[in-house]
Amino acid sequence: MWLPVLFLIVGVLLGLLTDIRVPEEYANYLSIAVLAAFDTLLGGLRAHLEEKFDQKVFVTGFFFNVTLAAFLAFLGVQLGIDLYLAAVFAFGVRLFQNIALIRRYLIERGRYRKQTEKNQRK
Repeated sequence: MWLPVLFLIVGVLLGLLTDIRVPEEYANYLSIAVLAAFDTLLGGLRAHLEEKFDQKVFVTGFFFNVTLAAFLAFLGVQLGIDLYLAAVFAFGVRLFQNIALIRRYLIERGRYRKQTEKNQRK
């Protein structure tokens, strides 16, 4: 579980320390790909906390989500419509759902530990 976090930190540091600019015509593609990547990362974290994590599902889901999101953005540009907004909406909703489930799981786990410690003291 520490490996994705390590590479996230390395990626953020590389992004902050280098002066790489993304051309404007690729901004929509990159932003939607990053959103899809965050969605997959949070889904993997949630699955890990629920002890349902499957590495194959995580890796294939990561690449599939990023590719699908970029394709939707590309298709939207070709059609002359803001189709990438559909991906932004879908991934945005999933991001908030995953965050809510992770938060709920951590709160319940904290309550369970507190109750267990309380019962052990008796």
